[in-house]
Amino acid sequence: MDGFHGTDIELISRTLQVEHKMFYFDLKKNLNGKYLKISEKVSGTRSTIIIPASGIRTFVDLFQYYVSGETPLESSEVQVNTKVFYFDVGENQRGRFLKVSEVNRNRSTIIVPAGNGDGEGWVSFRDILADINEGMQSLEPDENTSAGFQEGDHLSHALGRSLMSGHENSGAMSRILRVEQKKFYFDLGRNARGQYLKVSEVTGPDRSSIVLPVSALEQFHEIIGQFLASVKTEETSVDVDSSAIGPPAPSRSWTED
Repeated sequence: MDGFHGTDIELISRTLQVEHKMFYFDLKKNLNGKYLKISEKVSGTRSTIIIPASGIRTFVDLFQYYVSGETPLESSEVQVNTKVFYFDVGENQRGRFLKVSEVNRNRSTIIVPAGNGDGEGWVSFRDILADINEGMQSLEPDENTSAGFQEGDHLSHALGRSLMSGHENSGAMSRILRVEQKKFYFDLGRNARGQYLKVSEVTGPDRSSIVLPVSALEQFHEIIGQFLASVKTEETSVDVDSSAIGPPAPSRSWTED
């Protein structure tokens, strides 16, 4: 799909740094339709994979599977149109990494470091994919899109056995909350210290996170409930005060006897 450089139009662009690597995400379209180009740059070398637009949602789901870390992570295989992508988890002296390989006529590979014990690199990678997928939905559909790359065309994937059997672990849970210009990501995960909930606030390129042990979730929920009840009480009080004022009294007409 990347062969029509003269007519390619860039739609969305993002960058991400994970440890010593830079990743470039470019959603583009050409005569064949939309596609996502992901490039990894490190030490002057660059590797690139090209994902047809119809496969971006599956990439989001796969990264969520690897982010969860709840079950023994297994290799995955995804077919998008004529391409096959392989996902393999590995580990070296720097830590864990996810190798994503594209096989078409040739083989191209990018390697995404987990980032830290909580997989921050994979989480950020997933968030950008989700952001691009959402942004793509708001774009006008392609005209004159060739049948080979139309959205919704042939797409199949095979995850690890834990997902293929339909017994996805309940810990692999994620939610997204959108409020005005902000997005909040809720990720349930596990590390050596136990299970936790990570809440990340993302505004444009800025990101901040808090991590709550599951043992504190009930208390956290109670405190949030107290604030919510307080806000509702104030709103009710304002409504009552406004209604108590009532309509103005009718004016009297005075006449001289």
